[in-house]
Amino acid sequence: MKTAVTGRRTASAVLTAALLVPLAACGGGEEKKSAAPDSGAALTVLAAASLTDVFKTAGAAYEKAHPGTKVTFSFAGSQELASQVKNGSPADALVTADQKTMDGLKSDTGTPAVIAKNRLVIATGEGNPKKVAALKDLANKDLKVVLAAPEVPVGRYSKKILDAQHVAVKPVSQEPSVRAVLSKVELGEADAGLVYKTDAATATDKVDAVDIPDAQNAVASYPAATLRTTKNEKAAAEFVKWLSGPEAQKILRDAGFQQP
Repeated sequence: MKTAVTGRRTASAVLTAALLVPLAACGGGEEKKSAAPDSGAALTVLAAASLTDVFKTAGAAYEKAHPGTKVTFSFAGSQELASQVKNGSPADALVTADQKTMDGLKSDTGTPAVIAKNRLVIATGEGNPKKVAALKDLANKDLKVVLAAPEVPVGRYSKKILDAQHVAVKPVSQEPSVRAVLSKVELGEADAGLVYKTDAATATDKVDAVDIPDAQNAVASYPAATLRTTKNEKAAAEFVKWLSGPEAQKILRDAGFQQP
């Protein structure tokens, strides 16, 4: 009699264990599935207009290397980005086209790191129909020249190199970003304009680029930093750090940017 009771108890225990195994498996699967979305983050990065093309490539590479993370960029002139930061625009990181703009936001950012450098060129219409060969040619009164506004980094760099060469230019317009300057030349609304070398390289089918000697040129620095208002501090810091790493640096070099 005692043996029969023991047998029934053993059978009951085996049946209970068998029923619990699939339930445990289901529970483990649900836990793993629900944890996945928490492994990523949605990042918003404010970036200088001259980074538009290269950052689209960099963003895709970053998302591939960091599954679950989504990077969204907002491109504009650095001065406009600074205004957005000061007005509390929700974002996680900032990359400007000059150190001056970044320095003016010290209370709003983490410690910045320069991720790339750039130089200026003279953008002309395709085939350079006006035969622009040097900065001095921009003073020609018959030439329609467009520049970025003085408060825009590329506008400050342009003024610096023109003043240094004593070249007086009366632009037909002053634009809010380097991409706006490039667009004017592309559309034939201007004969020439000063832009970054990397911007001219994105429109080789529509504009020509006239190199400016290093001795007459200016070097643009691109600092990157996290924003103190970010709600994704760890993810934002990781992205900014990645920009200085080998993968991002190769993407920047391939696009024509210089080493930091």
